[in-house]
Amino acid sequence: MRSPHTAPRRLRSAALSVLAVCATLAALLLGTGAPQAAAAGSLPCDIYASAGTPCVAAHSLVRALYSSYSGPLYQVRRASDGATRDIGLLAAGGYANAAVQDSFCSGTTCVITEIYDQSARHNDLTIEGAGGAGAADVGAPADALPVTVGGHQVYGLEISAGMGYRDNSTSGVAVNGQAEGMYMVTSGTHVNNRCCFDYGNAETNNKDTGNGHMDAINFGTECWFSPCYGQGPWVQADLENGLFQSDAGYSRNTSDTGTGPLPFVTALLKNNGQNHFALKYGNAQSGGLTTTYSGGEPARSGYSPMHQEGAIVLGTGGDNSNGSIGSFFEGVMTSGIPTDAADNAVQADIVSAGYGGATGSTGTLNPGSEISLRATTSCCTADYVRHQNDAGVISAVNASSSGTDRSDATWIVRRGLASSSCVSFESRNYPGDYLRHRNYRLYRQPMDGTAQFRADATFCPQAGKSGTGTSFASYNYPTRYLRHYAHNLYIASDGGPNDFDSGTSWTDDVSWAVSPPWAP
Repeated sequence: MRSPHTAPRRLRSAALSVLAVCATLAALLLGTGAPQAAAAGSLPCDIYASAGTPCVAAHSLVRALYSSYSGPLYQVRRASDGATRDIGLLAAGGYANAAVQDSFCSGTTCVITEIYDQSARHNDLTIEGAGGAGAADVGAPADALPVTVGGHQVYGLEISAGMGYRDNSTSGVAVNGQAEGMYMVTSGTHVNNRCCFDYGNAETNNKDTGNGHMDAINFGTECWFSPCYGQGPWVQADLENGLFQSDAGYSRNTSDTGTGPLPFVTALLKNNGQNHFALKYGNAQSGGLTTTYSGGEPARSGYSPMHQEGAIVLGTGGDNSNGSIGSFFEGVMTSGIPTDAADNAVQADIVSAGYGGATGSTGTLNPGSEISLRATTSCCTADYVRHQNDAGVISAVNASSSGTDRSDATWIVRRGLASSSCVSFESRNYPGDYLRHRNYRLYRQPMDGTAQFRADATFCPQAGKSGTGTSFASYNYPTRYLRHYAHNLYIASDGGPNDFDSGTSWTDDVSWAVSPPWAP
């Protein structure tokens, strides 16, 4: 059953589409030439509508994608009683009201159960059922990916293996060789080489029904057709039975070595469904788009023309191949091929949205504050907690250090994932990754929503054991504290069977100075 907001939301979206079409026709009748790519204050779906390629799907957890949209973005369900709540906007055309989620989920955990389509088509995504290659999925944890967008604290969607969303009964999505475009804002820091982190057009029966029956953006480090250049992750086209970087499958572009570990990436695919597709990517925080391929459809049979079926998938392959991981913040699908000018205008809008900006708070243990943690032991007072090759270590950081080193040593304080009276530390440059212990050693890892991860990534502050600074007790091993030992990080007791439990300088090694962040 739909919430009472559903009908008004669809009427508002329909009105938007009608207005956009009328504006386009008026421009043509008045002899003003082709529709303009953007207007002042336009958001992505306004831009695409003005360019004659309206959105037929518009999904986002962080913001509106139409300037006058005022409906809900997504729905969460809490574990304590199974109740659900829609998460909407602070204002029409604005950013998510994440405080509603925080209040509703306080003292328990929530998963994301539905991602609403902001377009008039009502192509809402729900948790994906079983498919030809994967069992039924589960919902993503609602609090796994906190992020600052436009100066607001919001949440993205963090997909771990076994999670995915889908709509097999859509309206307006391209089928049987029709033209379409699509983009998503994702992250280059939360990827793997498993199949398949996709967003786009898929089969309606959750099975592989043959070449050309999909048309979806894929993002990850899986190289389906060799050679792929660099380490990735790459923006590829999942056209079914292959992740394509060109008409040959493999990359024809030696300069396309992937996006690298950008925290926010715009990934874009457009396909005329007959004889041409193109791939683009950009840094969602700055700059424009780079085209990595623009040319013919794959030479193999079944792809020219395409045979899209019109379902929408997010986080898995078309047959629910669900071993991939990925991040999703926003994405749209269009009717028809957007112009390059429209794509460029959308990228400019994404950059202006302010993904990953400063939280506005520094140097404290209050949730949302950005900090660095400095060692207080006499040997190491210039050393800070940082991640390096995924492991937690301490090393010297100063104003002359590289931007990477300073970012690696910056953390965002979050409410404790296992207890709101404690804290968790999210990586500043790897959104959704937290400092957690495993076998007593500290690592930077993506939040997977499990109770084990939540406990391992939660630390309870108390007065520094040395009489200065702050010490952090492990939530699930309360006699063990965050400690540096031989420049590595552990949770350590004061005396014990391990070298890192040594009582020598223990009180100093577990006492930390909470400092302003090294990264802006």
